[in-house]
Amino acid sequence: MKKIDEKYFIPPSDPKKQDLPLDSVLTAGEEILWRGKPLRKSFLLSSFFKFFFVALLWGLFDGFAIAMIVTHIPELPIPLIIFMIVFFLFHLLPLWLWIYNIISAGRRQKLEEYAFTGTRIVIKRGFVGAEIQSIYYSSITSVNLRIGIIEKLCKVGDIYIVADTQRNVLEDIQDPYFIYGRLQKIANDIKSDILYPNAKRPGTNPGYKTSYKPSENEKGIH
Repeated sequence: MKKIDEKYFIPPSDPKKQDLPLDSVLTAGEEILWRGKPLRKSFLLSSFFKFFFVALLWGLFDGFAIAMIVTHIPELPIPLIIFMIVFFLFHLLPLWLWIYNIISAGRRQKLEEYAFTGTRIVIKRGFVGAEIQSIYYSSITSVNLRIGIIEKLCKVGDIYIVADTQRNVLEDIQDPYFIYGRLQKIANDIKSDILYPNAKRPGTNPGYKTSYKPSENEKGIH
C-alpha cells in the first residue's frame, strides 16, 4: 500500500490569515490565463442602488408610522412602547440590510478576485472570512453577458455563468465583450478536447452535412 505523505495537507502559509491572494489556491502547474476583479466605482454604485428603492419605501412607511406613534407616546403604557421599539427594529430589517450592503461594499470589492486557468474558473469572495469557488469548463452549460445602466456608464459588464450544479456571476468586469467572448471560446475548446481529444482528431473535418427531412405529419408545421 502506498504511503500517504503526511505533509500533503499542511499549507505553506499561515492558515489563520484570511486575506490570501487567489494564487494561493492554485494547484501545481496551474497557469492563469486571465485575472481580474470588479471595477471599484461600478461595484460601489451597484451596491448603493441595489434594493435602494425598496429600502427607501420601507423606511418612509415605517418612518411615518413611528412619527405618528411618537406624537402619542405620553398616552401609551410603557410595555406597549417597548413592544413597538422591538417591533420596528425587526420590521426595518430591509433597511438595515441595505445599509450593511453599502458599508461592506468597499471591503468586499477589495477581496473579490476572478481568474481563468487552463482547467477552471476560480472565484474568490469574502468580507470577514473568505470563500473560494471553482467552476470547471467541462461543467459550463451557458455564459451570458448583462450590461445595465450603471455598468454602461462605467464601461463594465456582468458575466453570468451557468454550470451543471451552480450559477455564478463575475461582477463589473472591464472589457466585458472581449472577456465574454474569450471565456466562451475557452469553455468550448476545453469541452471539444474532452469529447474529441487531439490525438484522435482527424486532420480535416467535412463538417455537418446532414439535411433535415420532416415526416409527412410535420410538413404542415411552420
